Amino acid sequence: MKILVTGFDAFDGATINPAGEVVNQLPNTIAGVTVVKQIIPTIFAESGTVLHDAIVREQPDFLLNVGQAGGRFGITPERIAINLDDASRADNAGQQPRNQSIQSDGPDAYFTQLPVTEIVASIKALGIPSMVSTTAGTFVCNHVMYQAQFMRANEFPFIKAAGFIHIPFLPEQVTDQLSPSMALTDATKGITAAIQTIVTHHYDN
Repeated sequence: MKILVTGFDAFDGATINPAGEVVNQLPNTIAGVTVVKQIIPTIFAESGTVLHDAIVREQPDFLLNVGQAGGRFGITPERIAINLDDASRADNAGQQPRNQSIQSDGPDAYFTQLPVTEIVASIKALGIPSMVSTTAGTFVCNHVMYQAQFMRANEFPFIKAAGFIHIPFLPEQVTDQLSPSMALTDATKGITAAIQTIVTHHYDN
């Protein structure tokens, strides 16, 4: 079995993105499942294409997208993605869609298939803060989460479960500001625990 795990490149003038760093730190096998890693550009128009190509290439059983959520202090699995791009700032290509549907023929929202409450429990068991989130925002993170669900529903039914998890800033990103952060080692442990839970939940059900 295989899980495709994606993270984003740096954006908004930053030189690092914790999501991409965590994905690159993950082991190649977790709970007996092969981990395939993919970095996605923080660009509305390209992110879905890169994700689609990776799914076609890898044919994963599970899909997990990881993104940065500055200001959050814990690891937050997302429960829902909405059919809306409404960017408060430009992406890495200078695009800033406002009040636009992601898919004109798509539903208003998709709920994740990931066991979000169980994921939170597994991360908290490690002493790492975590909680379920009910908003993935309206930037590229939500865009990718929604696109993943739309693709699963319409083109890739072999994906058993797909979802999105936000992680906080890294400490080096907040040296000049008062904002929560999380060490790369802890964020990686948390995402590893999340993947273990996703796989275990599948086998138990």
